[in-house]
Amino acid sequence: MERGSKLVAVNDFSGDDSVVLKVSNLQKTYGRKTRALDGIDLEVKRGTVFGLLGPNGAGKTTLVRIVSTQLLPSGGSATIAGYDVVRQPKAVRRRIAIVPQEGRPLLLQTPYEHIVTYLVSRGLDYKEARARAESTLDSLKLYQYKNTICGNLSGGLRQRVLIAMAISSEAEFLVLDEPTIGLDPVARVDVWNLVRRYVAGGKTILLTTHYMDEAEELSDSLAIINRGRVVAKGTPSEIRRMLNATHTVIIKTSQSDLSEFERFGRALRAGTGVRVLTDQQRASELATLCMRRNMEVSIRPSSLEDVFISEVGEVEEGEVEPHTAN
Repeated sequence: MERGSKLVAVNDFSGDDSVVLKVSNLQKTYGRKTRALDGIDLEVKRGTVFGLLGPNGAGKTTLVRIVSTQLLPSGGSATIAGYDVVRQPKAVRRRIAIVPQEGRPLLLQTPYEHIVTYLVSRGLDYKEARARAESTLDSLKLYQYKNTICGNLSGGLRQRVLIAMAISSEAEFLVLDEPTIGLDPVARVDVWNLVRRYVAGGKTILLTTHYMDEAEELSDSLAIINRGRVVAKGTPSEIRRMLNATHTVIIKTSQSDLSEFERFGRALRAGTGVRVLTDQQRASELATLCMRRNMEVSIRPSSLEDVFISEVGEVEEGEVEPHTAN
């Protein structure tokens, strides 16, 4: 870990045991210019899923690494279950488990061996570790691969092994950093169901994802961060209401002048087209106009994805989150 960071001292515990993760004015600067986190404030309640959204380079991975004691902040504070991630990292690590975005299982170990070894290393009795390994593999539909070395498994199955390891820990606070990348739709739903069961038992999850449907489906509350700052936070319904729009019209067009579309609502450039955030009546009027001009158009209810686009916009090429060594 880095040395010499300037940290804001905090009490070990705020007294509110319903808050598992508390982040206050968290900052991280790489070098002299790159500010990965610029004063992040978050609270994650016990027994909930907290979704963390943002484009590449927004600061998501930096935040995850700090709260999981892998990286020191440049300022501010973060506590898990009242324990400071900087001053009390051992106490924090006993209460968390993480599925890192860049994680890979050992190719010559089986899924069963991975889970048992992981649980024993966390201090669990060997007999209990074996029992948990069996039940976790079954719940993630990995049991048939129990004794297959990971080198012979597909990328999606290897990802499920990492998730199985973390979930088997029954940690108080679980960090899932892009956990369903590479999974097919059926496997994604299996993971979603496991997440729901996990929090139903009073556990807490911090979830980062690029899948808007996943964030909306699983998150009790969430935050969108961009350029190291929180640009929106609340429940999914609260964040959708930020749009002041009920319907989204998506128009496939290369037209650069958006003024004509802005007569109907807020027009945003998105990929190869334009999306207009509006109400039902004006959405219908705009769609009729587009069809008269033989433009490809569709209408749907406004979603979390629309909030993301409206707050973040199109990310410039080259904006990549730094991965400087500790």
